[in-house]
Amino acid sequence: MPSLLFCGPKMAACGIVISIWGVIMLGMLGIFFSAKSAVLIEDVPFTEEDIRNDKFPPQAIYSLYNQVGINCFIAAAVYVAVGAVSLCQVRLNKRQEYMVT
Repeated sequence: MPSLLFCGPKMAACGIVISIWGVIMLGMLGIFFSAKSAVLIEDVPFTEEDIRNDKFPPQAIYSLYNQVGINCFIAAAVYVAVGAVSLCQVRLNKRQEYMVT
């Protein structure tokens, strides 16, 4: 029977720690981008043409804020998936410790 175990216990634990950090960090960034925090204006991808060509410039910037916030939430979901895989690897490593070959 093939084993689904592909990383060791230390790498799996490291994956869990990094995933927890990524979920917290990207979740907070997603919240702040959705709240349109002025501090994060440098991270919003817009050009001067976007402002000049639009009749309502704040709406264009707000939509970009929302898009970046959604991207942060998607990245946080990817970190949740990586954390779940790492947790499965930890459990498989613990199970293999008790198996007698």
